[in-house]
Amino acid sequence: MNESLKFLSNKKGFLGIDNKFNFKEKVIVIPFGLEKTVSYGGGTKNGPKEIIKASHQVELYDEELNCEPFKKIGIKTLKPFKIDKNINKALEKMSKINDSILKKNIFPLTLGGEHSITPGCIAPFAKKYKNLCILHFDAHADLRESYNGEKYSHASAIRRCLDYKNVSLISFGIRNISKSEIPFLKKNKSRINIFWAKDKLQWNFNTFKKLIKNKTVYLTFDVDGLDSSIMPATGTPEPGGLLWDETLEIIKIAMKNSKVVGADINELAPIKGFNSYNFLVAKLAYKILSYKFLY
Repeated sequence: MNESLKFLSNKKGFLGIDNKFNFKEKVIVIPFGLEKTVSYGGGTKNGPKEIIKASHQVELYDEELNCEPFKKIGIKTLKPFKIDKNINKALEKMSKINDSILKKNIFPLTLGGEHSITPGCIAPFAKKYKNLCILHFDAHADLRESYNGEKYSHASAIRRCLDYKNVSLISFGIRNISKSEIPFLKKNKSRINIFWAKDKLQWNFNTFKKLIKNKTVYLTFDVDGLDSSIMPATGTPEPGGLLWDETLEIIKIAMKNSKVVGADINELAPIKGFNSYNFLVAKLAYKILSYKFLY
């Protein structure tokens, strides 16, 4: 592995597995608590630390998959490291980390931080693969050209990903979009598919299955895509979002029908004393990895 990548012990890393347990890793978890452009509530820089802490309470056995998935996966967690204050430098570092992980054919799962990390995360994937489809869970379209004068704002995260001409997008749960994003959306409708939250009862998963079939996919999950009743611990909570079971259903369809090559989960802003939200995100991360390697 790249010399600069240092790992936590199993016990301190994601899921808190016994140090005596030895495995060849297929997954590297990257804590990347970038918080630079939040526009409402803050606190995302503490997201990764709290997700890892909560993951130690997640049951390792999965009753749906009838096994302890971690034994078949092998998960190492990077030691937290200093994140540059300059957003461009921070994103460059993110790209370099994912690039070195990709070169080893290992699956990177980044825990943010704010959504502005995603263009950095996907850069090596967009270079490596002829076509890359982003599966995007979010309350917001994130298609602004810039926000508060910042081109790399969390509100422009997906727009920056679409700067790569070989990237397409499938979004779930969107229920907040600005007027300024509509022209871009219309102009790029051949490579953007949105499953709007307002149409949730009419969503056709067969259509989704066809859209994602045999694609190379990068999964980005902004936790505000979840309904604010189950996920208030985020900077911009929105009612009318995804619930737990339907979220897992969408992820399962993706894992069964496409090749998911990397993922990030971001925008958790922990609320002191309410560990259930951190736990939900930790369990979501374990589910994503379990479906990836067991389907």
